[in-house]
Amino acid sequence: MTRQIGLGGGCHWCTEAVFQSLQGVTKVEQGYISSTGKNSNFSEAVLVTYQPEEISLKTLIEIHLLTHESTSNHSFRKKYRSAVYFLTPEDDSTTKEIIKNLQKDFKEPIITEVLPFSEFEISRLQLRDYYFSNPEKPFCQRYIEPKIQLLLRRFQKEVDPSRFDK
Repeated sequence: MTRQIGLGGGCHWCTEAVFQSLQGVTKVEQGYISSTGKNSNFSEAVLVTYQPEEISLKTLIEIHLLTHESTSNHSFRKKYRSAVYFLTPEDDSTTKEIIKNLQKDFKEPIITEVLPFSEFEISRLQLRDYYFSNPEKPFCQRYIEPKIQLLLRRFQKEVDPSRFDK
């Protein structure tokens, strides 16, 4: 059985590439997610479909926190909201507990919000699969490649080697 979680932080090209690189992740949809209330505006994010028996929600959240500015306000924070969007009430409380437990691994307070998922709008086709279609582009080399290298160093067991056999 698969589960879904929404993840927003920085540019959705970066977030998409990170989660496309993982075993147990069956689908990554890049686009814009809205929540409710003051967070009802759309923000760049990905909707991740995963198999919890292959990769845990804790691992996904840990990777998310380490691969974007999860402890500082970004100058484009409305566009790049640091958030985990839950689709089930269970994921709400579980995610909050995971972030609380991971705080000890960060020097600064984690500002990532845990928000209810409301709506999703997928990116234009030409923006999807950006990194794996354009790894040589300057944006990919400057912003995405360091995140991929962090994955390869810290999360070797979770990385899908077939993504890098090219």
